[in-house]
Amino acid sequence: MDDPSRSASTARTDRQVFGAEERIATVTLDPYTITSITPDAEPEWRIAINELTDENHFRPVRSGVKGPFALHLSIMGNYIMIDIRTADSFEPITAHYLSLSPFSGLIRDYFRIRDAYFAAVKSGSTFKIEAVDMGRRGLHNEAADMLIARLKGKVEMDHETARRLFTLICSVQPYAARIDPRDATLPLVLFICSMNAVRSPMAAALARRAFPEGVIARSAGVRNGVIDGFVHQVMDEIGIDMSAYTPHSLDELASLHFDLVVPLSDEAADEVAARKIDAAAIERWEVPDPSHQGGSREQRLSAYRELRDLLDRKVRDRLSPLTAGGSQSA
Repeated sequence: MDDPSRSASTARTDRQVFGAEERIATVTLDPYTITSITPDAEPEWRIAINELTDENHFRPVRSGVKGPFALHLSIMGNYIMIDIRTADSFEPITAHYLSLSPFSGLIRDYFRIRDAYFAAVKSGSTFKIEAVDMGRRGLHNEAADMLIARLKGKVEMDHETARRLFTLICSVQPYAARIDPRDATLPLVLFICSMNAVRSPMAAALARRAFPEGVIARSAGVRNGVIDGFVHQVMDEIGIDMSAYTPHSLDELASLHFDLVVPLSDEAADEVAARKIDAAAIERWEVPDPSHQGGSREQRLSAYRELRDLLDRKVRDRLSPLTAGGSQSA
């Protein structure tokens, strides 16, 4: 909630400092470190994303790249990574690790005040609502000041944007897996296609759903693409929300050993061979690319559904022995 004592003066300053293109246009969340959740468990962070993208002033310092920008968030241990990309192609611009330790008390207070606010609203007491709301404004102002100070020289944003970003950081905390794949003991599987927009992200999402505690499934592309709206629709039909997904390229992968690498296109298979990716097993899966399907919208959706169902069967068949500790060549 806005603080009237600050908004008028800061708004005038922001118009002078920030240009029209210096803003966050979209926000995505890393599915590997912010765990998948069902749509009816999402409203808090989804509201936070909508409020942040609806109005903000934001720019990376010294990048020389004009916005608008895409903001991709992931959590590693006690750090949140603020990954800034171009909004049109998701090409990486810069990334910064922000320690959550200085914010731990504020994050705890955020949930305490949130619960108190809900209780006050339920009681119908105007006095209680106003009292809790005053405390909430103070908390957000303190957190916003700390965010701006901690990111000084890296990211510039106005006070209201910092307040909304803090709300988003808090809202994803209950879903933070805080998994570093380098320290994981679960089998690590990588799906690769040409642009990490359709086939590989669908396969990884299906693997995470089928084996939520049995495998770490990642995906990448030979190059960055832009996520396909048809993917959102057909995956949402089976309860998998991919609206906050960001495509990644192989160049962004950390140097890791994979238990299984699955190229899903000829281009991906050639790139895996050229890069000599460290893997116990590499298997090429022949699956169609539904983005090449012509015809009506329903015909195109049908092609995406067929791919989804094919990948689901292949993922379950292949990863079952792997997650059970079976042979890589099973």
